[in-house]
Amino acid sequence: MFKQKIINLSLVATAIILLAGCGDNKEKDSSDKKQITIGFGVGNYIDQVDKGIVPILEKKGYQVTLRQFSQNRQINPAFEEGAIDASVNQSRAYMEAYNQKNNINMVALADSPSAPQSLRSNKHKTLNDVQDGMIVALSNDPVNAERGARILEQLGWIKIKPNVSTLSFSVNDIEPAKYKLDIRETDAAQGLRLLDDVDFVVVNGNYVASAGQRIADGLVVENSPLEHRVVVSVLQKDLDTQWAKDLKEAFESKEYADYIRSQRIYDGFIEPAAWANYSK
Repeated sequence: MFKQKIINLSLVATAIILLAGCGDNKEKDSSDKKQITIGFGVGNYIDQVDKGIVPILEKKGYQVTLRQFSQNRQINPAFEEGAIDASVNQSRAYMEAYNQKNNINMVALADSPSAPQSLRSNKHKTLNDVQDGMIVALSNDPVNAERGARILEQLGWIKIKPNVSTLSFSVNDIEPAKYKLDIRETDAAQGLRLLDDVDFVVVNGNYVASAGQRIADGLVVENSPLEHRVVVSVLQKDLDTQWAKDLKEAFESKEYADYIRSQRIYDGFIEPAAWANYSK
């Protein structure tokens, strides 16, 4: 009996050591892994990363998978499912609101070159043409709709109700100001296609750039506040991993800055503060 107890205790001790070792290896693998999956919505952020970031990471031995989602709202749940390691699609404001509502802990790893929204029109050459009853289209996702509405509010065209939520903003949170406008929502990717059908459209800058147009040619270009600029998001638990540090370094590198600046399509994008000391 005594001998049997010793054997059993030895087996338990061995199992604990093996499990601890597996746990250590799992943690080590998470920190030192060389395969990274990055999520994107529709637009050209995926192209920026494919041509500007992936080559930098490949030099360090990483294999990078770029996964594009058809709808932005699919991306953050992919974090929770472990399907992606990082994303380049959302602003700090949206990320923080999503964290609070869904009990997830995403953090901003680095800033991405960000495309400001712009107010555009094919029917009108000047803002002075605006009149009551004109149709203005905004994106139908809450964050971009609010950003677009802020442009209209700054022009004095509309008012936004106080204390609106970034995650639930809609045209119902808009009130008339100088003008009684017909504010409509549309899929963000369809904005440019509506220019011949409505009076004004607020368009996300990445779609403008993808269409080969200049953001600066809009009637008004958004001065995007920091909280509405696109960030590279990761989970808090991954913030200090080596792969996250290397990803951050790539986004803040002169090599990436030089690539973005060399591409005319990205004229008008707001540059990360980390690039301030890099000569143009």
